[in-house]
Amino acid sequence: YLQEKAKLLRSQPARTVEPKGLLYVQQREFAVTTPEDGSVSILGSDDATTCHIVVLRHTGSGATCLTHCDGSDTEAEVSLIMSSVKSFSDTTGYGRLEVHLVGGFNDDRQLSQKLTNQLLRAFDLQPDDVHLVTFCVTELNDREERDIHFPIIYGIAVNVKTAEIFPATFPEKGPDEDLRSAHVLTGATLTNIYDTKREQLHIGPYFWSPFPHVDFWLEQDDQQILQNLSTSPLAEPPHFVSHIRSTLTFLKDHPFPSCSLFPDRKPRIYKKNEEGLWEQVCSDKI
Repeated sequence: YLQEKAKLLRSQPARTVEPKGLLYVQQREFAVTTPEDGSVSILGSDDATTCHIVVLRHTGSGATCLTHCDGSDTEAEVSLIMSSVKSFSDTTGYGRLEVHLVGGFNDDRQLSQKLTNQLLRAFDLQPDDVHLVTFCVTELNDREERDIHFPIIYGIAVNVKTAEIFPATFPEKGPDEDLRSAHVLTGATLTNIYDTKREQLHIGPYFWSPFPHVDFWLEQDDQQILQNLSTSPLAEPPHFVSHIRSTLTFLKDHPFPSCSLFPDRKPRIYKKNEEGLWEQVCSDKI
């Protein structure tokens, strides 16, 4: 049954998700919301090569969490998303917890397989029953072309209102894309980016030390960046290198975020405007 379902998911072409009503989740971020949310109807993430995208949903409350895991601390991450979904759900009442795992492929270093195993084990260790509903990971998400392996699905979205999950790409990954990537590149732990009750996106405050050898990395050619800063150099999406360069440039421009980005130690806050797009809220209004 799981294999049939994975096949069905793989066969769907990726849909382009426009920014309206979308909350885009980057690596090592998560967001949880419910069908009552007036601002966000779709959670999504992409650019997963060896990473996995995890959707956890409670069928009673409809509370849905999406996260983009890279194997940095899987057990802690699973506990975190479990408690976030349960905080919006009466788990004693009607409904059950369902999990969807998508991403990874048969990579040379078997990082995907390792992450798949970590995730299954972490959900297994949960005191609550969690039902595995979608399992489209590693070998079930693998395609081969001239002896090189690639993921079939790089990104997915979940419609919070209908619970539909589908392969997706996102032209718009904002706001603060570079800042959020910089947070990951400097060793962030899994971070909740969304205040569901206020329907606000909260970015930061993030702090890091000056990135080591940032000038050296920025001088390297694309091939060097790909070989050294990717877990799967042959399978990365075409914009991988430009994305890393832009993140490194951001880190070079902001070696001390406490001075240049978060002098007041407050997060950057965004709310959806009339058009359904993120707009920054002045922090003094809150």
